[in-house]
Amino acid sequence: MILAVDSSALALLVNPAADPPEDPKTGQPVLHVRERVEHLIAGIGASDTLVIPTPVLAEAMVRAEEGGPGLMEALRGLARVKIVPFDLRAAVETAQMTREALLAGDKRSGSDAPWQKVKFDRQIIAIARVQAATRLYADDRDLVTFARRLGMDVFSTWDLPAPPRVDDLFMVSGVPIAQPAQGLTIAKPTSPVSNTAASGQNSPKSG
Repeated sequence: MILAVDSSALALLVNPAADPPEDPKTGQPVLHVRERVEHLIAGIGASDTLVIPTPVLAEAMVRAEEGGPGLMEALRGLARVKIVPFDLRAAVETAQMTREALLAGDKRSGSDAPWQKVKFDRQIIAIARVQAATRLYADDRDLVTFARRLGMDVFSTWDLPAPPRVDDLFMVSGVPIAQPAQGLTIAKPTSPVSNTAASGQNSPKSG
C-alpha cells in the first residue's frame, strides 16, 4: 500500500493525542481518535509506504512551530516514510487537472475554497497521483471532496474504525489507564545498512 496524507492526518500520525478533528456527522470532535490512529498505524506493513508531499510537510512544520525542524528530521529518519517534492511530473499532473477543470467550465472543480487553496490542494493530489498512491488519508474536507471527484480512495479520521476495547494490564474494570500515545517513531539502526521505522507495532493513513 502507498498511503498519502494531508497535514491534519500527518499531525495525528505523529501524535495520536493531538486535538481531534470535527466529525462532520455530529459536529463534535471525533471520539477515540488515539485508538483509531494507533490501530491504523499498527496496520502499516514493512512493504507499505507513507507519502508526505512537501506542501503538506511545510504546513505541518508551521503548525509545529519551534519543533518544525525536529519534525522534519524525525520523518526523514523513518524507513517507510517518503517525503516527495512538487517536481516536474507533479507540475504536469497539476496542469492537466487544471486544464480539464477549465474545459469543464469550472476551474475550482466544484470547490468553494479560495483559488489559492484549490491550487495548493491540486499540488498535493498531483504528488500523490504521480507516486501511485493507492489511498489518501485526509481530514481537510475540500481536499477530500476534490480527491474523490478524481476517483481516489480517500478516508478521514472519522472513518477509521475504533478497535474493540480489551481488558489488559493497562485496563482496570474496563477503564483505560493513561498511557503515552504511540505515534510514528524512529528506531535505531539495527545494522550499518538498515534503518527501521519503529512504531511500537505502529505505522497506517486525514490543510
